Amino acid sequence: MSTPASPLWLGQKERGSTFLMALITRIALVLGRPAAAVLLYPICAYFVLFSRRARRASVQYLARVLGRPPRWRDVFHHYHVFAVTILDRVFLYAGRVDEFRCDLAGVEALKHVLAGGRGCLLFGAHFGSFEVLRAIAVTDCPVPIRVLMHERHAEKLARVLHRLNAVLPAQVIPLGQPRTMLDVRDALARGEIVALLADRSMHGDRQVACPFLGEPAGFPRGPFELAALLDAPVMLFSATWKGRMRYDVRFEALEAGEARGERDAVVAARCARFAAWLDGCCRTAPYNWFNFYDFWATREAANT
Repeated sequence: MSTPASPLWLGQKERGSTFLMALITRIALVLGRPAAAVLLYPICAYFVLFSRRARRASVQYLARVLGRPPRWRDVFHHYHVFAVTILDRVFLYAGRVDEFRCDLAGVEALKHVLAGGRGCLLFGAHFGSFEVLRAIAVTDCPVPIRVLMHERHAEKLARVLHRLNAVLPAQVIPLGQPRTMLDVRDALARGEIVALLADRSMHGDRQVACPFLGEPAGFPRGPFELAALLDAPVMLFSATWKGRMRYDVRFEALEAGEARGERDAVVAARCARFAAWLDGCCRTAPYNWFNFYDFWATREAANT
C-alpha cells in the first residue's frame, strides 16, 4: 500500500524577477529572438552558480541519464535548454506558432481515440515544451484542450505570459479546487482533451515506486487513478526540443499491459508504463527533462 509522499518541488520558491521576465519578453518581441537568446547565457550562468539545490539535482539526474559524471558544460546546457523552451513560450503565447517547425507523429492515433466522442486524458511530463501542445490546440486541434495544472508555483512567469494571450489561460482547470473533478468529467463528456503533467506529486498524493533511470522513483498515483475513476482513454504527449524553434511532437496510447480487473492493478500498470515511457524520452533527449529537484528523494514513501 502506498503512502502520501512529500512533494519536494512544492517547497521550491519561484526564482527570478517579474521585471526581468517582462523585459526579456519585450526584447524578444521588439528586437527579435536572437537579441533575447543572447541574454540567456549570462542568465543561465547566474542560476548555475547560485541555485545550489537545483544545480545539485541537475548533476544527480545527468549522472544517471548520461551514465557518467556530468561536466560543467553538461549542467549549463541542461539549464540553457530549459531557458530556451521558456523563451519559446513568449512566441507561442504571442500567437507566432508559424515560426516553429513541429514534426508531428501519432496524430492519427489521437484522432482515432477522439472519434469515439468520449474525449481523452493526455499525459505529458516536465519534458520539452508542454506549451507547444497548448499553442497547437488554439490553432489546429479539432476539439478544445483543457489543461489541468497547478497555477501557484510559477505565478511570476504566468503573469508575464498571460498578458500576451487571453485564450491560453482560459484553457486551465486549476488543481485542488472543489470543482476540479467535475470540470474534468464535464470536459471529457463534451469530447474534449484534458492534458496534464503526470511526473510530479501534489500534496497528499500517494505514489507508486517504478524503475526509472536505473533506480526506483516515486511516481504519483493521482493522474492514473483519475483515468480509472472516469474510465477515460489515455494518450501520452511529448514535444522534444530539437534545436532553434524546432520540436519533435509525438502522441501515443498509454496501455495498461496485461493488467485487468482490480483498479489498483490497472493504476500501477499504467504508472509503470508511464515511467518506462519517460525513461525512454530522457535517454533519447537527456537535456529536455526539467525537474530541478531530487526526484528520487521520496521513493521511500512510495509503494515498493
